[in-house]
Amino acid sequence: MRLAELSGASGVSTATIKYYLREGLLPPGRQINATTAEYDAEHLRRLRLVRAMIQVGGLPVTTVREVLGHVDDDSLGRTIRLGAALWALPQVPEPDAEDEYVRAARRETDELLRALGWSNARLLTTVSPAYRSLVVAVAALRRLGHDWDAELLLPYARLMHRAAELDLDFVERRESEAERIETAVLGAILVDPMLQALHRLAQEEESARRYGFE
Repeated sequence: MRLAELSGASGVSTATIKYYLREGLLPPGRQINATTAEYDAEHLRRLRLVRAMIQVGGLPVTTVREVLGHVDDDSLGRTIRLGAALWALPQVPEPDAEDEYVRAARRETDELLRALGWSNARLLTTVSPAYRSLVVAVAALRRLGHDWDAELLLPYARLMHRAAELDLDFVERRESEAERIETAVLGAILVDPMLQALHRLAQEEESARRYGFE
């Protein structure tokens, strides 16, 4: 398809597509002549991914470029490739290691990982932004007088592990490795808010069942 057709199929203006091409977010099309290039279904899929990351996820172009660089790096194994792409997304800053609440939260989080028996716990505690986010959240709760410990977190973590299994089952349905990584990235941007919304709805339903509407 030509540029105008790609624009029509995606709903993205030709000017925006040209901008994405200049910024390296979209691979160049196959040159037909000096002024015309041809695009295919791969370009359309990538364009939709870029649009979701920028418009829905609110990511800056520099972050999108970094994420896509990891998505396209087929020299990496699947776990590292997926992790690198997800870790390039916006994350919470490193917490103050000297803060007493952070130290307590880190101890509880480490105890949680041991209780779960997750074999990659050491890797998670050293490099994963998700580990850092959990520590920050637990520290904030403890600072407010809500001492969420490993025992309290354990059943939630087990539910999340089941959700992760479902996530990867869905990802593995995709044919190419690039599609699998792209699906996981889209999941982080779009499915996480969807799951949060389902959690809220479940809370509302359970509250109504237990307490009614009075």
